[in-house]
Amino acid sequence: MSSLVLNTDRIAGLILLAFCLAYGYEAALITSLPSDEYESFTSKTMPYLLSFFGTVLSLILIVTSKPHLDNKQKQNKHWLLLLSFLLLIASYALGLKYLGFVLATGLFLFFGIYLLGERRKRLLFGVPLPFTIIFYFVLTKGLDIYLEPGYLQSIFGGN
Repeated sequence: MSSLVLNTDRIAGLILLAFCLAYGYEAALITSLPSDEYESFTSKTMPYLLSFFGTVLSLILIVTSKPHLDNKQKQNKHWLLLLSFLLLIASYALGLKYLGFVLATGLFLFFGIYLLGERRKRLLFGVPLPFTIIFYFVLTKGLDIYLEPGYLQSIFGGN
């Protein structure tokens, strides 16, 4: 086993472990219907499984991670990328309300791919649009889930 020095993998494993344990605790608080008594799959089944597997994987990550020998400049770049993605996620959450699912998700994927360092125009423009449209049709037509169009589409597109 490697030394017990905290590194980014161990910190991520500890955060994931705390999240999975809290999720498992919350799953135990889900009330079951009386008719679920003899069912093999209930409203608690998936949360329990997700919590269990997440806990196991986080423990594996904590135990097997090796210390990194990174320099400070590389670590600062990782923090900048993390903060950029957090800002992108917050922008996506706001964008869903104003731009609608299709436009907000397409822009989110475009800028996410760009932040990861991809600069090929074919990939930047070729991945987000088809993926977003296919996902939109799967959700709305296949699963019959209503996705709010957003203020921009309501103003210019009717609905």
